[in-house]
Amino acid sequence: MKEFNFTVLNGYKKSRARRGVIKTRCGCIDTPSFVPVATMASVRALGSDDLAALNVQCILANAYYLHLKPGDELIKKLGGLHRFMAFDRPIFSDSAGFQAFSLGFGREHNISKIGSIFPEGRETADKRENLTKITDEGIYFKSPYQGSWRFLDAKGSMKIQSNLGSDIIMAFDECTSPLSDYDYTKKAMVRTHEWATLSLKYHDKKQAIYGIIQGGWFEDLRQESTEFITSLPFEGIAIGGSLGNSKSDMHQVLEWVIPNLDNRPRHLLGIGEIDDVFECVERGIDTFDCVAPTRLARRGNVFISPESGGEPENKFRISIKSPRYKDDKKPIDPGCNCPTCQKYSRAYLRHLYTVNELAYFRLASVHNLHFMLRLMEQIRASITDGTFSRLKQKWLKKS
Repeated sequence: MKEFNFTVLNGYKKSRARRGVIKTRCGCIDTPSFVPVATMASVRALGSDDLAALNVQCILANAYYLHLKPGDELIKKLGGLHRFMAFDRPIFSDSAGFQAFSLGFGREHNISKIGSIFPEGRETADKRENLTKITDEGIYFKSPYQGSWRFLDAKGSMKIQSNLGSDIIMAFDECTSPLSDYDYTKKAMVRTHEWATLSLKYHDKKQAIYGIIQGGWFEDLRQESTEFITSLPFEGIAIGGSLGNSKSDMHQVLEWVIPNLDNRPRHLLGIGEIDDVFECVERGIDTFDCVAPTRLARRGNVFISPESGGEPENKFRISIKSPRYKDDKKPIDPGCNCPTCQKYSRAYLRHLYTVNELAYFRLASVHNLHFMLRLMEQIRASITDGTFSRLKQKWLKKS
């Protein structure tokens, strides 16, 4: 039997920011919440013991890649994702719809969900092979492992996610590129709506399912998709697809969509840098998933707070590989109480990074993830006590 509900505890009167609780069969999620991405049933460089120590409330797994390796049927045989990865808290899973973009037009247009999602300011690069073929019935994917083509439709996506045993699943959709024109974006939206209906029909009724609003950066399409998806009996609503050419475009998309939503939980797919969190929470988003904290850590970028010199201009991060940290005895962020900052210096972490020592990836990922989770705690508290604007001003230097 499905166990899922969402309660709005309180809002922030000067914006649409709100604090709530999502209740699932595997526990509760205090919102607004950042959802770490565990693509292959692992948050990279971290074990589930690390996630428990950091008090990670929930994670998001990748249905498409787990379908390929080790196989969703095997995961089901081994007791589902929770047992497979020894994580006993809520798990989100995607529908493979994002891979329609990342393995398709994302490759052709050289756009990813981290760093270069918005074409504005992005350098032009050579196109890569499109590994998808999209039809009204579903999506053909060229496996990055064997090179063979596999077909996936809404029914198949629901079966995969049922086998994974995740608590919150996403309807099958087509995520479009920021460079897709109006006509193509409309066709993709119509497909997404048809697949949403089929996802509701075929999904495992023990799992909560979110519908995904598409429509790119086109106001009429976003409004049409919002009206259609909210008319269906989804437990939650996700906002996906192209969010325009810049972060200001993304804010505009949210302004088109969110005022027309009800009190179901709202998830923003693939977004979660520090400035994004403030701006999108302010506009009414409840949960985010993003690979940024751990991917940035692996690339040598670690978060620092405003008290330690973090600001919008440096994106609240330092590059630990910089020679300036060669003999720096301070922790990454002197105000941080994560296990990494409690024990290790910038000099040591720089040494680990420059010699490609594996320990670096875990220690830096622990710090970055801890940093994001504690920021979300501050944001939740600020919504409750009415100081959200002050906290946003402290971080972003604007109200």
